[in-house]
Amino acid sequence: MELVEKEGEIVKAKTKANIWSYTYRNLSGWFESITKQSLQPGLKILAQVEVNFHELYGFSLTVKDIDPNFTLGERARKKQEVIAQLEADGVLDMNQGIPLPLVPQNIAVISSETAAGYGDFMDQLNNNKHHYKFNVKLFKALMQGEKAKDSIIDAMHQINETIEKFEMVVIIRGGGGQVDLDCFDTYDLATHIAQFPIPVITGIGHERDETIADLVAHTKLKTPTAVAEFLINGLENFEGKLDEFFNNIWHYSNEYLSAQNYSLEHLKNQLVYGTKQSLLNANNTIRYLTEKLRTNPNTFLNKEHAKIELLEKSIALLNPINVLKRGYSITRVNGKVVQKQKLKKGDLLETEILGSFIESSIEKLGEKGIGIRD
Repeated sequence: MELVEKEGEIVKAKTKANIWSYTYRNLSGWFESITKQSLQPGLKILAQVEVNFHELYGFSLTVKDIDPNFTLGERARKKQEVIAQLEADGVLDMNQGIPLPLVPQNIAVISSETAAGYGDFMDQLNNNKHHYKFNVKLFKALMQGEKAKDSIIDAMHQINETIEKFEMVVIIRGGGGQVDLDCFDTYDLATHIAQFPIPVITGIGHERDETIADLVAHTKLKTPTAVAEFLINGLENFEGKLDEFFNNIWHYSNEYLSAQNYSLEHLKNQLVYGTKQSLLNANNTIRYLTEKLRTNPNTFLNKEHAKIELLEKSIALLNPINVLKRGYSITRVNGKVVQKQKLKKGDLLETEILGSFIESSIEKLGEKGIGIRD
């Protein structure tokens, strides 16, 4: 192997090193059991070496031991650098600021079609005890290996092209070693998740470690099954709230109707009582008038007879014959009683006195009187 020390991308030193096969078998197995990854080019390691010098082959190193904890620490350092960069860019918690839909049922899933985690997720959704319906579309992607990061990002681009059809994105995979999760700790994938326009839910299938993808996602869950339960519980909680609202409406409606029934019953009693009282008062009035008519009929009739006699006398006084008897006369012109009409020369006058008629004609008209010829 060749050991290299770099400062950034600049090589500061390098040297050849050997590791004997029997030593490699022991060290590689131990290293992989701790770090969950195999020895491969590009890893930073802390090695115990023996320095050798050969007259023919020159200077060389022989690897005696490797500390896997140093490599684990190096991975943690890189992870912190990515998190710090996301914070500096202001995108670390951007996706978490997007509100979850009230009843999410249109789900875009990024996963491998053959992954056991995807199968568990779909089985949990399709066989939920409430029979809730979910519309799920799979966007296939590699979920481990060197090409996984670009594959997942490509799937997110495909979702974004028809973003209006979906309410959230779910990224799921089955279990695996720590090295299988390296793609979820990259800056590129993290920025795509953090800035995605709808909520992103992760169920990557690991129990202990949190990836950067989990950190920037809206909601992180441990397994694909847990993601399915999260979606089902969301609909169950919504249905429970609806039931509570309906129960409240039923309760308050019954209270309102009971109050209105009481008011109507009270009003009905008032009407019945009022009607009875009115009828009673009317009956009392009728009895009073009946009694009065029965006891004083002559008084009533005498008063009415007096009124009639008075009217008869008034009419008699206005009779023209009675007027003539009092020494008055009635003059008519052209058959009409003289009042305010204009008179002219030649008009025929007829004057009625008691028992006689006098005929005359107008010969002249003056300011002080009328000249009359009998």
